[in-house]
Formats: sequence, structure tokens, C-alpha cells
Amino acid sequence: MVPSNPSPYSAPAFDLSQFSNPLHNLYIPPQLHEIISPHSSCINSNSTSDEADEQQLCVINERKQRRMISNRESARRSRMRKQRHLDELWSQVVWLRNENHQLIDKLNHVSESHDKVVQENAQLKEEASQLRQLFSDMQLTSPYSTLRDLEHALADD
Repeated sequence: MVPSNPSPYSAPAFDLSQFSNPLHNLYIPPQLHEIISPHSSCINSNSTSDEADEQQLCVINERKQRRMISNRESARRSRMRKQRHLDELWSQVVWLRNENHQLIDKLNHVSESHDKVVQENAQLKEEASQLRQLFSDMQLTSPYSTLRDLEHALADD
């Protein structure tokens, strides 16, 4: 792209010959080879000037076709990723439900054990209270005033 006229008062002219060929650097992926036959009028190099517009439309249509194929493939990959993610989430749901059931079973077992211990503790407190009362009653009715007197009496025997 070199200006053909370097005059400061005129607009520069550029070499546009590389843009005149609509098939310039056209890559046709393998997916389109079955769609585009080798006898296609779009790739005919003997086109007249009237057919140039048709040739450009063909190139545009080919690009649209490639883009459509690419979009379909991208959508397929996206659906596959989404399905894998959904499968992983369902796997987590199953694992978490199992874990939840196990924890509920443990909680129920611990709760039952706690209730038994609380009940046993209440019984032991009641027994301790009864024993204190019995001991207190024994001290009141005993001829010995203190436990030491009882120990001395037993030691003398």
C-alpha cells in the first residue's frame, strides 16, 4: 500500500489489487468439502463481471456455512460440558444425602445414649440423696456423737 502520487494536494491512491480477488486466502475446512463440489460455480476462475457478484455471494454463503458448522460444534461441546457438570452435581447430591443419613443415624444414637446417661445420672443423684439421708438418720440415732467416736469404739473391740 504505497501512495502512487506523493503530491501534498491530492488524495493518496492505494494499491487495492490484493482485495480484488474474493477467494484470496480462502480456507475451506474438511467439513465443507462434502457441501462444496469441485464443479461449483463459486470456484470457477472463468467468471464474467456479472458473475462476480454471484461469486461474492457464494463466498459469503460458504463463510456462513462454515460459521454455522462451527457454531453447531461449539454448542455440542457446550451441551457436553453442561451434562458433565450436571452429572457431577447429581453425584454430589447422592453422596451428600448418604452422608446426611449417616450423620442423622449417629445423632440419633448419641441422643439415645445421652438420654440414658441423663436418666442414670438422675437415679444416682436420688440414690446419693437417699444415702445422705440414711447416714444423717444414723448419726442422729447413734450413741456415738461423731464418726471418730465410732472408729475408736471399733478399734477398742
